[in-house]
Amino acid sequence: MASYDLSGKNKYYTLYEGIREDILRGAWRAGEKLPAKRTLAAELGVSVVTVQTAYDQLLAEGYISSKERSGYYVCPLDITGRTGKSAPLSADLSAEDKGGAGTGVGAVIADFAKGSAPAELFPFSSWAKLMRAVLSDCGEHLLERVPCDGDTELKCAISAYLCRARGIFVEPERIVIGAGAEQLYGTIVQLIGRDKLYAVENPGYRKISETYMLNGARCAFVDVNADGMDVEGAISLGADVFHVSPAHQFPTGAVMPASARARLIAAAKASGAYIVEDDYDSEFRLVGKPLQNMYALDSDRVIYLNTFSKTLAPSMRMGYMVLPPALYKRYVEMFGRNSCCVPLFEQKTLARMISGGAFERHINRLKNYYRGVHEILLEKLASLSCLNELRDSASGLHFTVKFPSAPFDGSIKERAMELGIRIKCLSDYLLAPRTGCEKTAVVNFSGTTREVALAIAPA
Repeated sequence: MASYDLSGKNKYYTLYEGIREDILRGAWRAGEKLPAKRTLAAELGVSVVTVQTAYDQLLAEGYISSKERSGYYVCPLDITGRTGKSAPLSADLSAEDKGGAGTGVGAVIADFAKGSAPAELFPFSSWAKLMRAVLSDCGEHLLERVPCDGDTELKCAISAYLCRARGIFVEPERIVIGAGAEQLYGTIVQLIGRDKLYAVENPGYRKISETYMLNGARCAFVDVNADGMDVEGAISLGADVFHVSPAHQFPTGAVMPASARARLIAAAKASGAYIVEDDYDSEFRLVGKPLQNMYALDSDRVIYLNTFSKTLAPSMRMGYMVLPPALYKRYVEMFGRNSCCVPLFEQKTLARMISGGAFERHINRLKNYYRGVHEILLEKLASLSCLNELRDSASGLHFTVKFPSAPFDGSIKERAMELGIRIKCLSDYLLAPRTGCEKTAVVNFSGTTREVALAIAPA
């Protein structure tokens, strides 16, 4: 068995480089089986996770292949002309993988434009165990019609969770379960009215305004500044609905201060408007406790909305909103004869995950994990001489970086791609023209692993 010196700080990467070098110089021949993970880990005195991560990197780059229930095998490589020197991370990728022949663009090492969490962070074993328990306990009940506002067990579990984690006291009866945020946005339009004016953040999450307008509503785009949505500007529009993300705005990362929240609530009370509080990634406050919700300040004018896309997976299509009493009554009148479109099986499974404590343990693990990714990225960025301003509230899973010396936004993205980094700028999220968003990159690290963060080479 080959011997590797893993005395350095980054053991997985050192092991990855050692195996890759041996493959390139022919020490490991094509078709040869690599040592089992546990065997190699014991031989080198490292964790199985370290070996697994090194193997995953080799697998992703095509140096090895995996056979189910068999192990890892060396792939055939054309190593003619090799000098034996270590190749760069993307040296053996084809021109197509690099973004096209002759472009000079490197392989994508890190994708800061993608918002989905790495698959390895999903609690597969816990979820599977809960699913088996639900099948065993609920049986034929899973085939029954689901009430329009969702399963009572899940609503009660969410109510208790909001009380524990967010300090919000919510009657389970006022919680509505939906198939993700977009469906809930559409439901809000039907409840409040298509003839109303909806104020949305600019720059912002494009699907919010698109969904409102697809449902027949009118939208006004309100600039976001350092304190979140420009409250005075929004009030001056005479909007009927204010859609805000006060805890951590996307994509600017702005946090709305208490004074601005209070001013917006006061204006909504005076005019009879509603506030949609989109709390999409509030669980991921990496320093301190989550901020107080606007809903806790006024449950008559605020609609609280959240999903499980960030905490579990976007593909699960589950979210919820807490409606003010008047709107909940209207919801039952309008949709009482309908069935909830989220499968009962998944609702029951999630209910048990929340009520049994597994959901909060999962969130704590995610926070610890992302805290490590966040720290690595900040260290990398600290070495950039061209860095002017890093806006980071330690809330949520993205932050922004301004590069004043960049000629234009496209040059930032082009330079990032040369380093193997896919990224977007604030200007990519503009819903209406405005100034003040130039030369600013959005670092969305929700899909980034520690290993990927460490592999990034600042320049």
